[in-house]
Amino acid sequence: MPYEVTLIRGDGVGPELAEATKMCIEATGVPITWDEQDAGVDVMAKLGTPIPDSVIESCRRTKVALKAPITTPVGTGFRSVNVYLRHALDLYACVRPCKIYRGVRTYYSQVPVDLVIIRENTEDLYFGCEFEQGKPETAELIADIKRLNNKAIRPDSGLSIKAISITGTRRIVKYAFEYARKHGRKKVTSVHKANILKYSDGLFLEVSREVAREYPDIEFEDRIVDNMCMQLVQKPELYDVMVLPNLYGDIVSDLCAGLVGGLGVAPGANVGEGGAVFEATHGSAPKYKGQYKMNPTALILSGVLMLEHLGETQAAQRLDRAVARVIEEGKDVTYDMKPHRDDPTAVGTLEMARAIIRAMEAGA
Repeated sequence: MPYEVTLIRGDGVGPELAEATKMCIEATGVPITWDEQDAGVDVMAKLGTPIPDSVIESCRRTKVALKAPITTPVGTGFRSVNVYLRHALDLYACVRPCKIYRGVRTYYSQVPVDLVIIRENTEDLYFGCEFEQGKPETAELIADIKRLNNKAIRPDSGLSIKAISITGTRRIVKYAFEYARKHGRKKVTSVHKANILKYSDGLFLEVSREVAREYPDIEFEDRIVDNMCMQLVQKPELYDVMVLPNLYGDIVSDLCAGLVGGLGVAPGANVGEGGAVFEATHGSAPKYKGQYKMNPTALILSGVLMLEHLGETQAAQRLDRAVARVIEEGKDVTYDMKPHRDDPTAVGTLEMARAIIRAMEAGA
């Protein structure tokens, strides 16, 4: 029986990357029936919503989705489709592996960087509980805060609520430890700002320590988030699995992607009890739409994570090795992976995918 997988084609360069990734996954020989769905700005223009109900219904039915990048306007328009998907499907764990592939340009090419960022996906400031400046309900909340906590907030403020629960923290920290066990990882680091935010991040740290006691076989430590950023730049090889609240996880995962060569080689997974969505961590680059020049590596590596999730470990490893070989050889790669971005030998999106397929066929 083939696996049924929802393929969300995205917008901007998303459909091009989805095409390349679909080719590579199919070349592994794993039987998949794709339920192709569209979402993003093009759908918004037609239907008035960036993510139709049919997309959510498909994800709930198949329980596995591969999502190409989708545009989120900065400061205007609809909220992030990614955030909406995570909440609608309760995909509470964002998993972002960051490891160096030989041949990728990075300042850390001589350092054994191999990190996994596990980010809580449903709480913290990204929960989306906000109060707009100047609204009556905002003024009412400001007055209530003054009455309840004796904190004077300027009346021309906008407010965002940061909420961290015992329930949400316990399940994400347990997920991090279980992930470490399953993948042979040795250490989990809880990242927080508990020295200042004592009742939210303080709770995150307290629950992290409680859960850690259930896993005596795995080393546990904690780091304050600003110090964590410095440590990652100075000595990333000392860290393994990191578990973080939502906002810090978003920021630190991009920092770690920078360590290993950028978002172009950074895959991602969003996992919940009832399903998972796999996605590249970069954006949709709409100005390059239709040019078939963008790097497909991050979405292909997200496909590797998807194959692992399906239990197709050997196929996932074959595809990962093929990606690594093509990158290391440096011949059939997109312009951003060449020593000089105007290198005339750079290939396009589909050409790089075909090179990865050839590497698999050659026994990578």
